[in-house]
Amino acid sequence: MEFETVIGLEIHAQMKTKSKIFCGCSTEFGAPPNTHTCPVCLGMPGSLPVLNKQVVENGIKLALATDSAINRENRFARKNYFYPDLPKGYQISQFELPIAEHGQLEIEIDGQKKTIGITRAHMEEDAGKLIHDELEPKSYVDLNRTGTPLLEIVSEPDLRSPEEAVAYLKKLHGIVRYLDICDGNMQEGSFRCDANISLRPKGQEELGTRTELKNMNSFRNVQLALEYEERRQRDVLLDGGEVIQSTLLWNPDTNRTESMRGKEEAHDYRYFPDPDLVPVHIDEDWIERVRGDLPELAGERKQRFMDDMGLPEDVAATLTSSRDLADFFEQVCVDYDNPKKVSNFISTELLREYSPEQINDCPVTATQLAALLQMVEKNTISGKIAKTVFADMLQSGDDPEKIVKDKGLVQMSDEGELVAIVREIIAANPDQAQQFRDGKTKVMGFFVGQLMQKTKGKANPQLANKLFAQELK
Repeated sequence: MEFETVIGLEIHAQMKTKSKIFCGCSTEFGAPPNTHTCPVCLGMPGSLPVLNKQVVENGIKLALATDSAINRENRFARKNYFYPDLPKGYQISQFELPIAEHGQLEIEIDGQKKTIGITRAHMEEDAGKLIHDELEPKSYVDLNRTGTPLLEIVSEPDLRSPEEAVAYLKKLHGIVRYLDICDGNMQEGSFRCDANISLRPKGQEELGTRTELKNMNSFRNVQLALEYEERRQRDVLLDGGEVIQSTLLWNPDTNRTESMRGKEEAHDYRYFPDPDLVPVHIDEDWIERVRGDLPELAGERKQRFMDDMGLPEDVAATLTSSRDLADFFEQVCVDYDNPKKVSNFISTELLREYSPEQINDCPVTATQLAALLQMVEKNTISGKIAKTVFADMLQSGDDPEKIVKDKGLVQMSDEGELVAIVREIIAANPDQAQQFRDGKTKVMGFFVGQLMQKTKGKANPQLANKLFAQELK
């Protein structure tokens, strides 16, 4: 029997705001436990929440970027459940009237494009964090994260493979980073994913029994967990068994899913409108103001790099995979207007040391990289020397002009100076010289290599080829 995989994702994107969603406490990561708290986020009697306007604007931005319908009136509800990291005994979220619904994202797998529906996106507050003692039967609670603003983005069950799920996840990750509404740091929990997966016989309309994979914090773990669960459910069904609806955790140490708890058909969260928060009204003027502030997104930028700069699709895709990298690339091109050479150097040298997301950690500025490439253009240094200088710039942060001057790396372009070395190399290698005269022109690479070795890479390669061709005749 052949099965079809059905996957839906619930993504929690932590908003990039200075303060929490309903109080003025800081959202800074890494503070000592329970230092970023107040009576509001701790749910003390008599305290009242006040909505952070920036969270609403972030929600509008996401809605516009995903072609979602914005509910002009949306409201907050109380989602009631009890857990030690939830001090109020309920979470303020949105239920029947979320900020956005009915959106879509386009993904691409092996050149095939597919549209994935987005059911809804809603604003809510995050819970705290439990820390379990490995040596004693104790748990500690850190409520710094309590009240941190989240956007939960729920996809339609349109994904048909783990590869599609990861492509969708990466696309959404890029969008929230481009919009600058979430830093996307999966290791810190700023962007995390729950996945629902089920299998059904091919051709069947009714969905199979699903399992839910909770709180996965890397693209690799999402793919591995879904692949494992896909295999596990298929084996259960082929053996005549039934998949049990449950909530699972992915264990990266054993590469297996582990049961977190059984799950009924639905939780009774007893949602009701939060009496302390009035409905949120979003008018057209507000939406248009936010629309005017939207940055150029990755897809649009990629197409512009291809159309206006003549870059190949794969190179344009790499350069726009992160907003910071795309900004860096364009800043270099302002001072050195040769997009193809800039993109080649970034792809081969810079991205060898830094991922697109780490580009702001690079000590070399766009201005410095442009100056380095201009030195190659003016034949001040060779392309090979440029790579050596760039490696030094990564270590020291110095300007390329200073490094070239201090280390005496200026390219040798004096014909009289080089011709003597060229004649010396030809005289020392008569066999190779005769091979060249006999028509084996590939031996030119040998001669140029000898010259580069003697000049420590400083010889002008174009001039070197010209001089060897002259002298060998």
